[in-house]
Amino acid sequence: MAASGGGSVASLWTEVNRCGQNGDYNRALKALTKILHENREDVTALHCKVVCLVQNGSFKEALNVMNTYSKVLGSSEVVFEKAYCEYRLNRVESSLKTIESAAEQTDKLKELYGQVLYRLERYDECKSVYTDLIRNSQDEYEEERKTNLSAVVAAMSQWEKSPTEDLGLPETTYELCYNAACALIGQGQLTEAFNKLQQAEELCRVSLADDSDVTEEDIDSELAVIHSQMAYVMQLQGRTDEALQLYNQVIKLKPSDVGLLAVTANNIITINKDQNVFDSKKKVKLTNAEGVEYKLAKKQLQAIDFNKALLAMYTNQADQCRKLTSSLQSQNPGHPRPVLIQVAQLCREKQHSKAIELLQQYSDQNPESASGIKLTMAQLYLVQGHVTKACDVLRSIEEFKHKSGMISALVTMYSHEEDIDSAIDVFKQAIEHYQSEQPGSAAHLALVREAANFKLKYGRKKEAISDLEQLWKQNTKDIHTLAQLISAYSLVDTDKAKSLSKHLPSADTMSFNLDVDELENSHGASSVRKKAAKVIGENLPKESGQVEIKKKKKKKKGKLPKNCDPKATPDPERWLPMRERTYYRGKKKGKKKEQIGKGTQGATAGASAELDASKTASSPPTSPRPGSASGSSAAPAGSGVVPPRQQKPAASGATRKKTTQKKKKGGKGGW
Repeated sequence: MAASGGGSVASLWTEVNRCGQNGDYNRALKALTKILHENREDVTALHCKVVCLVQNGSFKEALNVMNTYSKVLGSSEVVFEKAYCEYRLNRVESSLKTIESAAEQTDKLKELYGQVLYRLERYDECKSVYTDLIRNSQDEYEEERKTNLSAVVAAMSQWEKSPTEDLGLPETTYELCYNAACALIGQGQLTEAFNKLQQAEELCRVSLADDSDVTEEDIDSELAVIHSQMAYVMQLQGRTDEALQLYNQVIKLKPSDVGLLAVTANNIITINKDQNVFDSKKKVKLTNAEGVEYKLAKKQLQAIDFNKALLAMYTNQADQCRKLTSSLQSQNPGHPRPVLIQVAQLCREKQHSKAIELLQQYSDQNPESASGIKLTMAQLYLVQGHVTKACDVLRSIEEFKHKSGMISALVTMYSHEEDIDSAIDVFKQAIEHYQSEQPGSAAHLALVREAANFKLKYGRKKEAISDLEQLWKQNTKDIHTLAQLISAYSLVDTDKAKSLSKHLPSADTMSFNLDVDELENSHGASSVRKKAAKVIGENLPKESGQVEIKKKKKKKKGKLPKNCDPKATPDPERWLPMRERTYYRGKKKGKKKEQIGKGTQGATAGASAELDASKTASSPPTSPRPGSASGSSAAPAGSGVVPPRQQKPAASGATRKKTTQKKKKGGKGGW
């Protein structure tokens, strides 16, 4: 029985060896299960089972086997497999501890150690690991190590903004070329990065075209990450339309990389901003895919979360926006952006006072990063019309307090509020700062010049003297400054003004070689010349016996109307108003109104009495003809009035219709 069992186990090991060489790990697992059925503590069988499970992607099951038989396997037998399974299950911290606990650091453990450090974003240590591996190993994986090292350099450039170091890495593959482009993007060299990405695209097409099994769809899928990065460069360059088109092409390909989809969708949302919100709401679902948090860097995930909160604000989801910003603030307590999004939401709700309170609270808690917050606070004060409060906030920002732009803004706002003393105080503090830090520099002298001009503009000549003296001492040949200084001293100390005036150049030295006639005849001085000639002519004394000759002014011929007949005699009353002329008969419209009767429809006021049958002699009544102008009885034969049937109608049928329409339109009602 024992011999028979031993032969069976040997054949099973032969099958395990053959399946391992063929890559048929499922059949190998079946054979290993039979071997372990014979001996459950076979270390080699357990190790092989773990390897087969790892090759099949069953990392959790492999980890369970190692934990169950930890005493049998020992800590050093399967340390690499355990660390690798933890890494693939996204238990990166546990994987790091497993690697660091290993008694011996083998090459494959160092390779895994570099991957773990990259995932933990410890780029400096990761760079050292890969540099050491490349230096001390020579095998077929050297190109992959160089690719990983270039990825580390690119990440350091993009996320840590550290300067790139030339490590002598080649750019022979499209992966190396792509990573070099990412490093250039981190340094802000966008044009060079775009050219490098085009080079990577060409290398990718060439390398994949040699493989007959690769289809055009596979090539497009492989190029998706390069195209997405090219679109990102276009977006940074302001070519948003081209970038959006390329982003949408990547989305349509539906790549399997959830990280790539999430980044592309997020960038589309940033282009849409508060426009095309419906499209943004569809794209934001791609950022919530399973496993995205393990594919992207922390700053990428942070940017996506910020954009989700902004999208909630733009879609008027106030509660959702508050919920997201509160979560972001707890995750990033020192970051100002969640607070700024909350403030923007409050401003949309017209709660400016509450927004200012929130900004003030953050500023007090985080004084080291409060510059941007205080600028926002000042803007809100200006929106509410509190200019002085805004100035106080701006003056409390030590980082920008003495910047030329800040000084200009403060002086402008104080001038608007007519607070000249505060504006001068701003100049004073800034000049003192530059006097101690950069005395005599161009910025210092320019500030002194502006302060002096400001004081002179608002009549503070006495206060401007010290500034003007400082400027004149720096350049004694500056005549303009000297003139301003003399003017200022003339109100305070006339003796000093006289002594300074001696430094002015003489009239001869100040005269320029100019042709006065040529200057006066120039186009720009023509109007000045005319005025001067007029004044001089008026002031000249008249010589005795000189007769003043008056120039005759030519009368311009008046323009006649187009239909005017010059031979016809003009109307002598043409200068009188129309109502005062003898032939004025009044307006016809008024007469018509007077003739309209209030009796039967269509009857005239003048003939109403004559056409009334009750006031005339007895006569046989006659019924009116339908459509006649009058509805009254016929007049007697002896009367001088024309009978109604022979009368000319006072108003036509069209006129009656119009009258009826007017009554209906007026709201009096019709029949």
